[in-house]
Amino acid sequence: MTAAEFQHIATGIPAQPGIYKYFDNNGELLYVGKAKHLRKRVSSYFTKTFTSYKTYELVQRITRIEFTIVSSEQDAFLLENTLIKQFQPRFNINLKDDKTYPFIVIKNEPFPRVFLTRKQVNDGSDYLGPYTSVKKVRELLEFIKQTIQLRNCSLNLSAPNIKKGKYKVCLEYHLGNCKGPCEGLQTADDYLENLIQLKNLLRGNLAPVIRHFKEEMKKLAAELAFEKASLVKKKIDFLENYQSRSVVANTKTGSIDVFSILKEKEIAYVNYLMVRNGAIIQTQTNKVETHLDEEPEEILSFSVAQLRDTFNSDADEIIVPFNIDYPQNEIIVTVPKGGDKKKLLELSEKNASHFIEELKTKERLKLNIKNADIFKVLEQLQKDLQLQDIPLHIECFDNSNFQGSYPVSAMVCFKNGVPSKKDYRKFNVKTVEGINDFATMKEAVFRRYKRVKDEEQPFPQLVIIDGGKGQLSAANEAIAELGLIGKTTLMGLAKNEEELFFTGDTSSLKLPYNGSSLKMIRGIRDEVHRFGITFHRQKRSKGTFKNELEEIPGIGKSTADVLLKEYKSVKRIRELSEEKLATIIGRSKARILIEYYRKQIS
Repeated sequence: MTAAEFQHIATGIPAQPGIYKYFDNNGELLYVGKAKHLRKRVSSYFTKTFTSYKTYELVQRITRIEFTIVSSEQDAFLLENTLIKQFQPRFNINLKDDKTYPFIVIKNEPFPRVFLTRKQVNDGSDYLGPYTSVKKVRELLEFIKQTIQLRNCSLNLSAPNIKKGKYKVCLEYHLGNCKGPCEGLQTADDYLENLIQLKNLLRGNLAPVIRHFKEEMKKLAAELAFEKASLVKKKIDFLENYQSRSVVANTKTGSIDVFSILKEKEIAYVNYLMVRNGAIIQTQTNKVETHLDEEPEEILSFSVAQLRDTFNSDADEIIVPFNIDYPQNEIIVTVPKGGDKKKLLELSEKNASHFIEELKTKERLKLNIKNADIFKVLEQLQKDLQLQDIPLHIECFDNSNFQGSYPVSAMVCFKNGVPSKKDYRKFNVKTVEGINDFATMKEAVFRRYKRVKDEEQPFPQLVIIDGGKGQLSAANEAIAELGLIGKTTLMGLAKNEEELFFTGDTSSLKLPYNGSSLKMIRGIRDEVHRFGITFHRQKRSKGTFKNELEEIPGIGKSTADVLLKEYKSVKRIRELSEEKLATIIGRSKARILIEYYRKQIS
């Protein structure tokens, strides 16, 4: 749509708050935006000079504009977020976050169970979270188990079942982790009180939990139940220790959400700290992809709404590094100048910086770095290994077997410092019996480079053998038998010490552990491990299944499937009687199996 074409419809756009939607000639939704004043906002796209090519590209594609009038800027903000989530238009901000977060559920049932889940079911249960780390949720549940007495069984503790005496207390009762509601030893009201303490704990509100246990301890002491009072005292100490490790600010801080933003080119990183009573109970950093040169204020405002919605935040104060246009009037937006809130904001920024550095480190380890940087690493590798040429083509071999069974070898290929997966190779070992890593390595290397030689393909500048001097010598024998000495450089990599060996050298070479050369070698080694182990598992799984059952004359794949599905292992199948087998696979096939195993024993 041109500026002239837009002028024909400009007067029809209302001068009120609302959202606008841009469509292309195929009817695809390109962009959703909000505005205090729709006419001014939409007109700006067609009257100003753009510094961003993407904004120019968006305007060129617009053929239709739709708008929705709402009663307030706040309604426009909420509607915009809903539409972006629903349609994910191409030119809108894209939050790179598609995880399904875990929740802690308090099940809607008699004496509710508390457990981890990723699925929310509309059954009246309470879902607390979500949480960003499964590990932390499990630690939290273990912490709850040591602090609050709740059942962890899956029994149906309905009143009639308890009254009938259908259940008996288990070990958890005798260990003091459960009060035995299954036998009617705990009332529903007492159990509910425990759930109230649980919810306080999960929200970071430890003071009432500690207060509750202190009152319980005094009551037990007054009743001269000193042993039970001692157990409650341990829980109080545990909670206070937990609190001392969790609090990073003044506990009078209350419930606040802290947000910071760092921007690098077209990518922004928004960190979120959920702070409750001075304790950080959630932290999350999101990668935000921008498209239209959005200002940091707009990105942060959008992200704040998304993250608060994702984590069901009920905090009435937001801490941010600069003022943002946040339309919910009841929410206090604070830009701190000092004190605990400023420290929390700095901590949030530090988390965002760490997240960015961690991403960069992972990219470097995976060798997903710019060509110029890769070339520098390869040059350093040439220098450290004293190679004649820069190793632009590297291949690496590894063996894998299971107690001598199903031996395989794998080879990965890196070209210009990055994986060349089309050149990866798998080797089913053909000439080696039993456990013989040296012979297995020799066979794989011989087969690989015989084919390279026969097909006149280019040889790698460096060949890495994952193993010590023995495997290296075996590989060198294969190269010598092929008449290829001098065509490439062979190097062995010891598994434990990460020492490097070259043919004929009496001592090993040790590179700096955190140096770029050894990092690259480790990355290549890890890749051949991954590739080889995956191949080996596939073969082992298939081989165990086929050798034990399918190779028995008269027993086919479908019969083997039925048996393994029912009995899970070949060992259990061997122990079955003919009568038992006959009920599953029929008399004739049962007799075949029994005769086969009888011959093996004799």
